Amino acid sequence: MAKLDVQATRMEMSHLSDQLSTAKRGHKLLKDKQDELMRQFITLIRKNNKLRKEVEEEMVNAMKAFRLANASLNENFIEELFILPAADVSLEMAKKNIMSVSVPIMNFQYDEDFLEAPLEYGFLNSNAPLDQSIEGFTNVLPKLLELTEIEKSCQLLSDEIEKTRRRVNALEYMTIPELEETIYYIRMKLEEDERAGVTRMIKVKNMRND
Repeated sequence: MAKLDVQATRMEMSHLSDQLSTAKRGHKLLKDKQDELMRQFITLIRKNNKLRKEVEEEMVNAMKAFRLANASLNENFIEELFILPAADVSLEMAKKNIMSVSVPIMNFQYDEDFLEAPLEYGFLNSNAPLDQSIEGFTNVLPKLLELTEIEKSCQLLSDEIEKTRRRVNALEYMTIPELEETIYYIRMKLEEDERAGVTRMIKVKNMRND
């Protein structure tokens, strides 16, 4: 590891020692942050995988019901039915902080009166698979939104983990070793100069005695 280009003085060594202490404290804090970010990230990934599996299963079931309904009902009728809004939905965006990372919070709300109102598509067009399909798509919508929130949070945490990892590595493998190497060099140089000084003094003393 290359040492820093500095003067070999006690003042410089003291200054570098302070820098080394600061770098080591910073490294510990960043390492702790990295570990906590990883813990939070793994928790979210597990939650994401579980929720994604649920969403995929519910979407598959809703699509199966829709295909059955589509086979027995007029196609134009189904298109007109799905063009109309099935519920009044509001979405509020907020943010929360995870280890200095701002992640989204999505609050998803239905108009309860509108949601509980029956679908009016007539007795002749009544169809159990269609009811199941609409109910399935309606119920999966909040989970889809939650999945979006979690996946965005995972992405943001992943980016922060990578940035923190680079900073930890820079301190661990560059800054701290360079400071330690330079401090060691200065200490050795000062000790060498001190020994040389003592040797000169002894020689001068011997010359005077002679």
